Amino acid sequence: MSEKIPTRDVTPDPVEHHTPREAVTQQMYASRSHIYVREIKGIFQRLRRASNWALMLAFFLLPWVPWGDRPAIWFDLPGREFHIFSATFYPQEFMLLSWLLIICAFGLFFITVFAGRVWCGYTCPQSVWTFLFIWVEHRLEGSRNRRIKLDRQPMTPHKLWRKSAKHAIWLTIALATGVTFVGYFTPIRDLVVELPTLQAHGWSYFWVGFFLVFTYLNAGWLREQVCIYMCPYARFQGVMFDADTLIVSYDAARGEPRGPRKKSLGHEQARAAGHGDCIDCDLCVQVCPTGIDIRDGLQYECISCAACIDACDSVMDKMGYPRGLIRYTTENALEGKPTHILRPRLMGYLAALLVMVGVFAWAVADRTPLGFDVERERNQLYQMTRDGRISNVYTLTVRNLDNRAHVYRLEASGLPGLTLDTHEVSVPASDSRQLVVQASVPPEAIDRPSVEIMLRLEAQDADIAVERDSRFIGETR
Repeated sequence: MSEKIPTRDVTPDPVEHHTPREAVTQQMYASRSHIYVREIKGIFQRLRRASNWALMLAFFLLPWVPWGDRPAIWFDLPGREFHIFSATFYPQEFMLLSWLLIICAFGLFFITVFAGRVWCGYTCPQSVWTFLFIWVEHRLEGSRNRRIKLDRQPMTPHKLWRKSAKHAIWLTIALATGVTFVGYFTPIRDLVVELPTLQAHGWSYFWVGFFLVFTYLNAGWLREQVCIYMCPYARFQGVMFDADTLIVSYDAARGEPRGPRKKSLGHEQARAAGHGDCIDCDLCVQVCPTGIDIRDGLQYECISCAACIDACDSVMDKMGYPRGLIRYTTENALEGKPTHILRPRLMGYLAALLVMVGVFAWAVADRTPLGFDVERERNQLYQMTRDGRISNVYTLTVRNLDNRAHVYRLEASGLPGLTLDTHEVSVPASDSRQLVVQASVPPEAIDRPSVEIMLRLEAQDADIAVERDSRFIGETR
C-alpha cells in the first residue's frame, strides 16, 4: 500500500488577524474638518462668478416678469397649467417634459465625457449658492487667515457681531430662495403680500420653510459634504471619464520634486538645481472648495471649478515661471500621448443629443393648441330615436390650449347620413369644456355591428383642427 501524502494545517490563527471593534470604527469614520476657502482671482474665477450671478439673477427675477395678466413663468398646479412665456402646457403633454429631461441628461453626459465636472463647478445650484455664502463670509469675517484666527478666539462682542451678521444674511438669502421658488408655483406678487399677513396657503409656508432650512444648511454648513457624499453625480461621473476627458490636472513631471525656494532663483537655475516648478505653497489646497490637493491626482471630489488653476497661475507669475503647472488637460496629454477629441463615445452622445433636440423642437413647433378627447358611452350599446334612427352617445372633452378664446365647429364622418345634435362649442382661452353629443344614422346605413367613425373639431377663426376616431355601435338588418 502506498504511503499517505503528508499534510499540514495552514489555517491562519484567527487571533492573529483579529481587529478590535474600536479600530474598525476609527477607520470607517472620519470627523469633518472645516474648510476655510481662500478667495482667489483669475480668469476662470471671473467666468465662474459671471455664470453664477447670471443664474442667480435669472432665478430671482423671472417670477417677477409679467406676461399679460400672469407671470411669464408660472407652474399652476391647482389649475394643471404650466405657463412658460407665451406657451401653455398641460398634464396631457407630459411627454414633452420627459423629452426635455432626457435631453438634459444626455447633455450632462456629453459635457462630462468632454470636460469632466464643469457643470458642478460653474452651474450646479449647490455650487452657486455655496460660493455665494462663502462670498458673504469673506466680506464679513475677512480673509482665510482672519477667519481661522477669529474662530479660535473666545466669543467677544466683535466676534458675536460678525457671526450674527453673517448668519442673518445667510438666512435672508435662504428665505429669498424659498419665497422665489414657491413664486414659480404661486404668483409671487400676491405671495409676498400674503406671507407676512398670514393669508397664504399652508403649503406655501411649508415649502418656503423647507427651502429656507435646506438652503441654509446645504450652502452654509454642509457645503462640500453635499458634493462628496450626497450628490449621486459625484459617484457615477467617474465611469464616464476616459483618457481624453478634459480635467483639472497637476503636471507632476514638471512640478516634481516640489519644494520652497527663493524668488530670486530663476526658472532655469531652479531646474538646474533639481527643483520642480511647484514651490509647495499649498495655495491650490487653500482655494479648493472641497479641500482636496489636486497634486494627488484625479479625485472624484474635484468639481472642476479651476480655482486651483487660477491660484497656481498667480504663483507662477510671481515666480516668473510659465503658467500651466495646474491646467485643464487630459491624461493622454500629461503622458505625452495625442488627445482624441472626436472619439466614438463622445460623438455617440452628441448624435443622440442632436436627434433628441431636433425631435423636441419639431414636437413643440408642431404642437396643436387644442386638446380633444372622445369617450363613447359604455352603459348602453345604442338606442333608437323617435324618428327611427340609431344613435350613440359620446362625451367630448375640449381643451383650448391657446391664449385666446375660440369657437370650434364639430363634424362627424364615416357613415352615410351620420349627423350630430351639436355642431359648435365655445371655449375660453386656456380653459376646457365637456359636453355630451348624440350621433345618429338611418338603420340602413349600418352594415356591421361596429363601424369606425371620425370626429373632427376645427376652430372657425384659426387654422387649428384635431381629429379623433371612435366606434359607432348598431344593429344590422
